[in-house]
Amino acid sequence: MSFFEIIDPAFRSYVLKNAPVKQLATGFDWVEGPTWFGDANCLLFSDIPNNRIMRWTEGNGISVYREPSNYSNGHTRDRQGRLISCEHGTRRVTRTEYDGSITIIADHFEGKRFNSPNDVVVKSDGTVWFTDPHYGIKSNYEGFKSDQELSCQVYCVDPNMGGIAAVATDFDCPNGLAFSPDESLLYIAESGHAFDPNANKRIRVFDVSSDNTLTGGRDFYTVSPGHSDGFRCDNEGNIWSSAADGVHCISPHGVLMGKIFVPELVSNVCFGGRAKHKLFITATTSIYSIVLNREGAQMP
Repeated sequence: MSFFEIIDPAFRSYVLKNAPVKQLATGFDWVEGPTWFGDANCLLFSDIPNNRIMRWTEGNGISVYREPSNYSNGHTRDRQGRLISCEHGTRRVTRTEYDGSITIIADHFEGKRFNSPNDVVVKSDGTVWFTDPHYGIKSNYEGFKSDQELSCQVYCVDPNMGGIAAVATDFDCPNGLAFSPDESLLYIAESGHAFDPNANKRIRVFDVSSDNTLTGGRDFYTVSPGHSDGFRCDNEGNIWSSAADGVHCISPHGVLMGKIFVPELVSNVCFGGRAKHKLFITATTSIYSIVLNREGAQMP
């Protein structure tokens, strides 16, 4: 059985012939938001419909990290190593402090509630960037069905100064996002309105200015089959993106290098392990991992 499809010969050096795609745990409903905690040697991820954040630890398997989780979706860590979470149920972005208490980073914009914050990244200056599509308020499956008050936009929050800005406003539904290793570029997935066959489904790339405004917004790559939900960069700027058939590796020039096949629909990925050389994959009911000959971009 082959776990890979080599499209660009350079991709052969990215993967290891004897490193399989391993199922680490299963039995969930829809998993998302994988985030590696190297200091605790564990992976946190969301089981959204079951309203909980799960923990996977090497040698100890699965345990519950937080329940209820306010239907959390995407997670990341800030530069102090604290958990940053997007919550569908409360329509907010939060930070988990060292003592376990919860701090609200953002829960409204211009007097209106967010839709359902989806995915989040933290820049080296401490600013928190997140996408806000409407998926979590369209039904009661991943949150609470509710009215939409804001357009589907991308936001940047400065937790120290308290300011929040809509930095990308021309999306149908923004989804996953990630900075390039040098933070000069921000990649944002546009996954479109659910069940609309004509919706925009692509990854766009923006130039990041020193004042944290975005310019450009050019098309970078269109995933097929399916669409890009979540992705992360390795330390050379390659994008590792979810797709309907697994994970696609896309060069910084927007060229498909190769694929990792996964037997379930992939939602998101993150790098972790002792050398950030392991790709963790959330896919429908399970979490998977594969060891790569690549390392994730430097993050907390």
